[in-house]
Amino acid sequence: MSRPVALITGPTSGLGEGFARRYASDGYDLVLVARDVERLERLAEELRAHAGVDVEVLVADLAKADDRVTVADRLAAGVRVLVNNAGFGTSGEFWSADLAMLQSQLDVNVTAVMALTHAALPPMLATRAGTVINVASVAGLLPGRGSTYSASKAWVISFSEGLANGLDGTGVGVHVVCPGFVRTEFHARAGIDMEGTPSAFWLEVDDVVTDCLANVAKGSVVIVPGLQYKVLTTAARVVPRSLVRAATKVVGRGRGRT
Repeated sequence: MSRPVALITGPTSGLGEGFARRYASDGYDLVLVARDVERLERLAEELRAHAGVDVEVLVADLAKADDRVTVADRLAAGVRVLVNNAGFGTSGEFWSADLAMLQSQLDVNVTAVMALTHAALPPMLATRAGTVINVASVAGLLPGRGSTYSASKAWVISFSEGLANGLDGTGVGVHVVCPGFVRTEFHARAGIDMEGTPSAFWLEVDDVVTDCLANVAKGSVVIVPGLQYKVLTTAARVVPRSLVRAATKVVGRGRGRT
């Protein structure tokens, strides 16, 4: 029998790489989607050699419409799992940031998630089996310094919850994972200074992936890894919004980010 296939966007580092390694170890063939062909090929070769799975590489920039169509066409051919992990933040203030960069951020964080999920669902529904995991952020649940980033992740959360309701009973699940600070390349790439962030706020990639997939198996829709973040997000739902904003200013230390 052929193995199930998982398509993962942004797998060359961080959570995307963590999901790729986990699904490979679980016996899934992979389709890996990213811009960096060298890192893609290196990871693909490693997973083929050590996990014995087939790995297809799709070089694509999800900020570009034509590349989104290429990935959507592959999804329309059918996969068992889609992990919408690709996304990025930027540093600086919204009013001085380059508008084209902000648009690219929304195209990757929002438009790509919508387009790829739209392409993946019909074949999943036809077989009554499939899983979509959207990677959002605690930033989508709490008001913070990241105006456009936080807004994009709030969209992903709302989108995922709405889809999960609509897909109930179909055999297809949509889930959204909302991690806090994870030890990845994300902040360095965005130019965000994380020096001085308390160690208690940091999560490890493998822990986030394990927590996510355990909750997917339970049917959870909104997944917040880490006890510290579960406490924060639960408290944020019951205290006045003004206090939540004040608290996030303290935790964020006023770091410039969009």
